[in-house]
Amino acid sequence: MVFRVEYKHWTRRSFLGAAGGCALGLGMAGSRAGTPRTVERDDLVAQFQSRGAVGTFALYDVSTDRLTLVNAARAMTRYVPASSFKIANSLIALETGVVADENEIIPYGGKPQPFKAWEKDMPMREAITASNVPVYQELARRIGLERYHFWLDRLGYGNRQTGTALETFWLDGPLEISAVEQARFAARVGQQNLPLSSRSQSIVRDILKLESKDGRTLYGKTGWRFSSNPQLGWWTGWVDQGGKVTAFSLNIDMPSPQDAAKRVVIGRAMLEQLGVF
Repeated sequence: MVFRVEYKHWTRRSFLGAAGGCALGLGMAGSRAGTPRTVERDDLVAQFQSRGAVGTFALYDVSTDRLTLVNAARAMTRYVPASSFKIANSLIALETGVVADENEIIPYGGKPQPFKAWEKDMPMREAITASNVPVYQELARRIGLERYHFWLDRLGYGNRQTGTALETFWLDGPLEISAVEQARFAARVGQQNLPLSSRSQSIVRDILKLESKDGRTLYGKTGWRFSSNPQLGWWTGWVDQGGKVTAFSLNIDMPSPQDAAKRVVIGRAMLEQLGVF
């Protein structure tokens, strides 16, 4: 069953109730004005339930300016982005020039890491695939809080907050973003419609590419917040079909590390059932 909902009022915990509240989806420079048409699909909650998961899914069709939400209240609630912030982080790193391109080797620092795959110097292209936290923390040190403040505001990213923890603000907070905001941000990355150079946006699009089939290309990035209880998982990206961009964002509770695989499994099932990919 499909429900059409007009969202005009929001709870305090929704992103619209946060300080500096914005129009539905994003309050970023250059975003399209107005409120998208919104469809709530309670029937798709079964994709979570059948896999023993609790979460939300937001889909934004740019061509129709329509949001499709599964568990709408959660879709509008902000959470720490964890490594899904690597999308924005890569754009900021390239735009500020702290890294030359996606192939420059970036040091991880030489310290033991929770995953052996992270214990390696690597370029951004490889680091975003491996979700290499220490490599992106090195980029964060190069960028600095002052430039993050500027770019988070310029991009309208979530609550735009960094606090003072330069190396962990996207992993443990205070930076937070909702699934709806993630989807609309991803749509702008997919369209290369951000207030950034076309070069930076093109590079990031390229390193986020996952798969192509039937004239459609899937782009995406996962995220995993370890420090919350339960832990939190993200999968955010978009599908491009001949220039038609449909963006998405999913987050789920992850009581067990084994739940991490469910992020992409459920996300792909949603995209398939909705006829997107």
